[in-house]
Amino acid sequence: MRDEEKDQRVRPGRLRLALGALSGVLAGFAALAVAELVAAGVRPQSGPIVAVGGASIDATPAAVKDWAIRHFGTDDKLVLQLGILAVLTVLALALGALAVRWRRTGAVGVLLMGAVGAAAAAGRPDSTGLIDTLPSVVGALAGALLLYALTGRLTAARRPAASERAAERGEAAECGEAAAGPPVSESWDRRGFVLAAASAAAASAVVGAIGRTLNASQGRDAVASRDRVVLPPAGSPARPVPRRSAPRVPGISPFTTPNSSFYRVDTALVVPKVDATAWRLRVHGKGVRRPADYSFDDLLRRELIERDITLTCVSNEVGGPYVGNARWTGVRLADLLTECGVRPPSRGGPADQLVARSVDGMTLGSPVEDVMDGRDALLAVGMNGEPLPFEHGFPVRMVVPGLYGFVSACKWIEDIELTTFDAYDPYWVKRGWARRAPVKTQSRIDTPKPFARPRAGTVMVAGVAWAQHRGIDRVEVRVDDGPWQEAHLAAEDTPDTWRQWSLPWQAASGGHTLTVRATDRTGTVQTSRRTGTIPDGAGGWHSVVVTVD
Repeated sequence: MRDEEKDQRVRPGRLRLALGALSGVLAGFAALAVAELVAAGVRPQSGPIVAVGGASIDATPAAVKDWAIRHFGTDDKLVLQLGILAVLTVLALALGALAVRWRRTGAVGVLLMGAVGAAAAAGRPDSTGLIDTLPSVVGALAGALLLYALTGRLTAARRPAASERAAERGEAAECGEAAAGPPVSESWDRRGFVLAAASAAAASAVVGAIGRTLNASQGRDAVASRDRVVLPPAGSPARPVPRRSAPRVPGISPFTTPNSSFYRVDTALVVPKVDATAWRLRVHGKGVRRPADYSFDDLLRRELIERDITLTCVSNEVGGPYVGNARWTGVRLADLLTECGVRPPSRGGPADQLVARSVDGMTLGSPVEDVMDGRDALLAVGMNGEPLPFEHGFPVRMVVPGLYGFVSACKWIEDIELTTFDAYDPYWVKRGWARRAPVKTQSRIDTPKPFARPRAGTVMVAGVAWAQHRGIDRVEVRVDDGPWQEAHLAAEDTPDTWRQWSLPWQAASGGHTLTVRATDRTGTVQTSRRTGTIPDGAGGWHSVVVTVD
């Protein structure tokens, strides 16, 4: 009987430990819910998950960032936030179990987690100061108090009813023993704990839902301002896309990438929603003789130009998806800079770097010479005939043909500073990427797909090639180790856009490797040497393996 009694005493102890861990999770949930509500009164970016996520991105080595982009694509931010929630859950479980025995220590642990969130929020580039720490601080206080209260229910002795005490005394008297009361491990108030835990969970769910709804409504003015935008006709419209710019080959990328399909690579966990009526752009810095501020309407009143331009992300691996072509509408950046008195270095200007700053604190550095050398560098306000989508930089972003996005394509831009490469390192340069990054000559096989099983006979091999601002002159395809065969090039739109190509292949049964390479208009042949994306873009030939039936 003693072994059975011992088991009965151990089980409740384990149960209390499990319920303590549950208390930690409930406290963490409450902390995040309260923080969400407070963030609605501050700004959505000040919430602890966003703040810690942003700090994590900043602290992550470039190679890890690049790996995440390659493997998760535009879902990398969701994966990061889920990872943060998973870590918080584990910590909450541990603190809850700890608090069963040491209540104050567990509560202090929750406060320390809040301090981490507050420090992350205060340290963000776009931080508005101590006010950004409020969501994490207030949320942590709520979580600590709840954990302290719930674990108190697990440790406080339940006062037996009078009838229970009488029954216990009677049983003890019959056995000739003193009434010692129930075992300590069974004396806590189960019913009180369940009621308190359920109430806390329900209240947290309501608070979190209210906070999320309020945060979602923060961008209503921005959405309304975008809905009201009517882009004026371009004073310099893009020329019509040549009829033969896109071969009719199933599986090849469309010449113009739809906005919904255009790649998105940035560090913003919350897409900034900027009210166009309140937006301003400041131009200042070294060699700016006439600093200026521009409103969105100021830009729309200027001559707008339309241009088809292909953008490429430096994180795009050989054959990767982070490249797209769109029709951009905007104002010439060079004209704006010239009006402010800026001269390129080739004409004696003292600044050789243009630093663009986003509303979320991102900084990108572009060579002044490149944005003023006559290419169609834009402050874009439209994309494929409509105002920029928020995900792609509304109300205004930079687009510079021939440069990778991390040194040119600043979204949600609000500040342009002229400086030098020696004086300032932008965000990505500080993390090991190159200061200057012209787009490399590249090509990609779109069809057939890797590991496809086409039938023997004529198989169309097709894809895209790009060398922005230089143009594509030739594309060649090789089957296995055979000779290079020149592919048919579709009509060129402009040197700033990608060029589609195709080749009819007489496929024989068996396994085959298809390889493509391009030559740009300067005569440079795409290199065969495989290199990673860091520090200035991937190199190498794209190949696919297929099995012909």
